Amino acid sequence: MKDSAVITLKKGEGRLLKSGGAWIFDNEIADIKGSFLNGDVVSVRDFDGYPMGKGVINMNSKIRVRMLTRDKDTEIDREFLTKRLRAAWDYRRKTVDTSSCRIVFGDADFLPGITIDKYEDILVIESLSLGMDRMKELILDILTGILAEDGIKIRGVYERSDAKERLKEGMDRKKGFLSQPFDTQVPITENGVHYLVDVAEGQKTGFFLDQKYNRAAIRSVCRGARVLDCFTHTGSFALNAALAGAESVLAVDASETALRQAIRNAELNGFAYTTETTAGEAQVGCPDVDGRMAQDAQAGKSAIDGKMAQDVQAGNSGMGRAIPEDALTGRFMTNETGTKLGFMTADLVELLPEMEREGMQYDVVILDPPAFAKSRQNVKNAEKGYRKINRAGMRLVKDGGFLATCTCSHFMTRELFEKMVHEAAREAHVRLRQVEARTQAPDHPILWSAAESSYLKFYIFQVVREQ
Repeated sequence: MKDSAVITLKKGEGRLLKSGGAWIFDNEIADIKGSFLNGDVVSVRDFDGYPMGKGVINMNSKIRVRMLTRDKDTEIDREFLTKRLRAAWDYRRKTVDTSSCRIVFGDADFLPGITIDKYEDILVIESLSLGMDRMKELILDILTGILAEDGIKIRGVYERSDAKERLKEGMDRKKGFLSQPFDTQVPITENGVHYLVDVAEGQKTGFFLDQKYNRAAIRSVCRGARVLDCFTHTGSFALNAALAGAESVLAVDASETALRQAIRNAELNGFAYTTETTAGEAQVGCPDVDGRMAQDAQAGKSAIDGKMAQDVQAGNSGMGRAIPEDALTGRFMTNETGTKLGFMTADLVELLPEMEREGMQYDVVILDPPAFAKSRQNVKNAEKGYRKINRAGMRLVKDGGFLATCTCSHFMTRELFEKMVHEAAREAHVRLRQVEARTQAPDHPILWSAAESSYLKFYIFQVVREQ
């Protein structure tokens, strides 16, 4: 991959590059000499001719050049990519459980614009930059060879390059098999919990591996507890709480599709419905639920205790159509230890204040919302949303109970998030005692010169009522 063009920076520009970053923006370039195609490797020089290294160019992107090396003499070839990929894999072997993990994390692994996740013997690749997209077949060939050296035979590869960011690079969104077809419901085990990962239709590459150790961290506070898991998605926090020995777990999400997957995951972990309700029926909303709930309760048909029944009845005030029948009739899943696990479909931004008004109380509340702040422009509105759900979540925690809360938005900085939590606590009239402050798992390394690589902030607090 010979470089044939030379990029020269404007005087005083390239500040991000000079501070350790890997991006050169379109307005930082003085001129381009030589011929090239978008996606080609180019050499980069400062305004005075000083060599800055090599990167891949794309005139369709505001990030005009993504740097690959600071060494002007390094060739971007198979040897170069092998060195990068071997370093990435060696790092994971030393820092995380590699049965399922992120092997390549873009800029943080000095391979900008590409992500590769490993789910047992399946690889899922996401390519968001044109230069790396042209190298992806070679990258996968090298990586499968490196894994084979450790006795890991990759059964299949799936591409999830369907994010909107590709459009900014002038590329089409795409997904599909890059190997022989296989069942895209891929079984994995994480922290002793079994899951099916939908690599074709699931969020991102199929599963949020970045929360791996945060899910384990909540276990100690969930033993014997009544737990509310908000934005449960496919049930990962809920299952960790339940398998840690929680008394009961109510898991809520707006997506019925995600909750169907969560129920399948629960079944993999020994949970089953104690009535005739099937997993498929459980997620079908019942439009006439209030009367039936009352009738079932009067008839003694509820399979759950009175406090849990009160929790699910929070849906009676304008939320009926959004709540699945299993929650409203008390048909919860249980396992051999007697832990109760229920799923509810609802808009949590609306449901949490409703539950608060109903006087619900839990030992543990978990808040794992999607990224409210997807750009700098909407941080202010995002902060309001985060504060609303955190304030309501704190009020739902009984005195001495625990709140786990997080944000996965890079733009919601740690300082902003902590300020928001502080304000929410003040408005909720509670005091917070910090148990843990955490971040993304080590297989999503934070490169200090690449601010965008730091995005996940995760906290566990004890909630103490003001005396």
